[in-house]
Amino acid sequence: MSTSFDLAVTDCLLSTTRAVRKRLDLSKPVPREVILECIGLSQQAPTGSNAQGWRWMVVTDAEKRAELARIYKEGGTAYLEMARQQVSDDQTKRVYESAFWLLEHLAEVPVHVIPCVMGRLPEAAPTVATASTFGSIFPAVWSFQLALRSRGLGSALTTLHLFAEDVAAKLLGIPENVTQVGLLPVAYTKGTDFKVAKRPPPESITSFDTWDA
Repeated sequence: MSTSFDLAVTDCLLSTTRAVRKRLDLSKPVPREVILECIGLSQQAPTGSNAQGWRWMVVTDAEKRAELARIYKEGGTAYLEMARQQVSDDQTKRVYESAFWLLEHLAEVPVHVIPCVMGRLPEAAPTVATASTFGSIFPAVWSFQLALRSRGLGSALTTLHLFAEDVAAKLLGIPENVTQVGLLPVAYTKGTDFKVAKRPPPESITSFDTWDA
């Protein structure tokens, strides 16, 4: 079936929207209206029960970015060190090098975006509740990242500040009934020539009708 989409352009956007850290341009300001455009596009993503419980915390204040960076580094350094020791392949090693770079430079990234979802999961929440809650925000997060990429900006979905989610909430005035799901450093990118990543063939990770992967 033919569609009105240019598949070459669409597939390029989908396959080259990378997690960007080292190639973020720390010197170029990001207009508020561009962030709002991308959030507006993310609002078209599907949500559970059409609840539209998305909330977005956008941080541009330098002092607050510095404090978020401190929280991020304090909670994430030991975790990344431990995780890096388990890595052997070169591609993943480069990812960790990039992650450590962000530990040192997060405060310099001009915009920090914290996607949130209304409500909080109870302790020992069943899988269906967890899947429904995060499944109602992550499609919007990915749409936001795709919209950024199409406008020459980059981002990376990080979660390390969530080791101290309550501290970040107090800093930013986020209510107790709101769940933060990550932090995206957002900036224009140094160049836009991102490549397709090496991945295994889809047949190697896909089962039809009976699990055999």
